Amino acid sequence: MTRLELTTDPSAFLALSGEHLAADPVLTTVIASVTARAVDEDARGVRPGGHPRWWVSVLDDDDDDDGGRVVGVAMRTAPFAPYPAFLLPMPDEAAVALARALHARGEVLGGVNGALRPAQLLAEETARLGGGTVVVEERTRLWELGDLVAHEAPGRLRVAVETDVPLATAWWNDFGELAAEMAGRSSPHASETLTEDEMAPRVAAGHVWLWEDPDGTVVHLTHHNAPAYGVVRVGPVITPRQHRRRGYASAAVAQVSARIVAAGHRACLFTDQANPTSNKIYAEVGYRPVVDMANLVIG
Repeated sequence: MTRLELTTDPSAFLALSGEHLAADPVLTTVIASVTARAVDEDARGVRPGGHPRWWVSVLDDDDDDDGGRVVGVAMRTAPFAPYPAFLLPMPDEAAVALARALHARGEVLGGVNGALRPAQLLAEETARLGGGTVVVEERTRLWELGDLVAHEAPGRLRVAVETDVPLATAWWNDFGELAAEMAGRSSPHASETLTEDEMAPRVAAGHVWLWEDPDGTVVHLTHHNAPAYGVVRVGPVITPRQHRRRGYASAAVAQVSARIVAAGHRACLFTDQANPTSNKIYAEVGYRPVVDMANLVIG
C-alpha cells in the first residue's frame, strides 16, 4: 500500500526522498536540481511567489523499512502557466491518488510533465474529476552523455560575464519561440522566463557559456544547471536564426560537456522529439537516449 507525503518545504522533501533521487540521478535530474535551487532560494530569502510550490514523496508502507520506502516522487514548482506538475515513475495507484488529493483540496491542475505513465494517469484522473480533456503538448527525450565526440566551429567558447546578462536574458526568453519554430509548431509552449536579476546569479556561478565567432560576435548560448547528485543538466542551448548551420551548437555543447565530465560529473539534457536538428546534434556529440517523457495539458 502506498501513501503520499506532501510538503511545501524543499529541505524536508530532500530529507525524506534524497536517497531515492540519488539512486538514479540522471532520471531524477529535474526534480533534484529544481529542489536544490529552491533550498538555496529559501536560504537567501528570495523565494519566487505567485505560483503553486509543493513536493510529494510516495511511500510504500508494506516495505520493511521503518516509515516506508520512497517509491516515487513528484513536484509542482513551475513558475509559468499552466504551472504543470512534474512526475517521475511511481505506482499507478499513487498517481491516481495524487490527482484525487489535489482535486479534494480544490487545487486546479492545468498540466503534467514527466514520466509517461504516471503523468498520463494523473492527467486523465484530473480531467475525469473536473470534466476536462488531456492533450499531449510535447514529447520529450532525456539523454545522457556516453563517449564524447569533439566538434569544431569557427571562433571560441567563453564563460559569460556580468556584462552579458542582458543578452543572455533576452535570448533565454526568446528560446520558446525559437524551439517551436525548429519543431514546426505554430506557437511556442509555455516556458520559464527570467529577469536580468534572475539571470545574473546563473552567470556569476559560471553556468552560462557563449560562443564567439572569429570577429568576437556572440552567436550562441549554452546553459547548464548546478550539479545534483553528480549529474549536470545542459540546457537551454540557443542559437539565433541568423547564426545557425555553422556548427556553433555542436561545438559549444561538446566543449561544455567536456568541462562537466572533467569536473567529475555526468552530463544529461532534454530534447523535444519533434525537433530533428537538436536530436541529431546531441547524438553526434555522444549523447544517448535514456527515457522518453511528455508534457500534457489538461483543459
